[in-house]
Amino acid sequence: MTEETKAGKIDETPQASETKDGSVPEGSTKESSTPESESVQITYLHDLSPSPGSKRRKVRVGRGEGGRRGKTAGRGTKGQKARSKTRIGFEGGQMPLARRVPKAKGFHPPFRVEYNVVNVGMLADFEPGTDVTVELLRTHGLARHRGPIKVLGDGEINVALNVSVDAFSATAGTKIRNAGGTITKV
Repeated sequence: MTEETKAGKIDETPQASETKDGSVPEGSTKESSTPESESVQITYLHDLSPSPGSKRRKVRVGRGEGGRRGKTAGRGTKGQKARSKTRIGFEGGQMPLARRVPKAKGFHPPFRVEYNVVNVGMLADFEPGTDVTVELLRTHGLARHRGPIKVLGDGEINVALNVSVDAFSATAGTKIRNAGGTITKV
């Protein structure tokens, strides 16, 4: 499939008479269909070199007072920038990031819903058949004026109430229903 010429070039173009697997069909001869001037140049590893101007020599500083970059090596006189190194994380005297951030352990979910808790025992003071709503609980001082309300099952209830709040625990729901009341999620 490839032929080397006298100039050191290789012809890598597929021949017209070749099949896909590279074999030559019967009755045809394998000849170059392209002229030698269109051949591909071989690139050898030892011929590679970087682009002109891409490599520069390292500037050797601090090698005697006679040169331009001698003595203080282009760093000026004194000061922190004239010294050698500062430690990793040093921010010039400013409180470093590693010490500024809080170190609280554990995971705090960013979208956690915090409920105002009202227990079933607190609802026992209402009259039977009362519609207990979010507004009624807030006006009676049983819940704060901000955030959703959840009824939990601590305490006993013997009064049939119609309770409509944001959430109920399973125990609270069964206690209110067993007392003859109803629950509704708002």
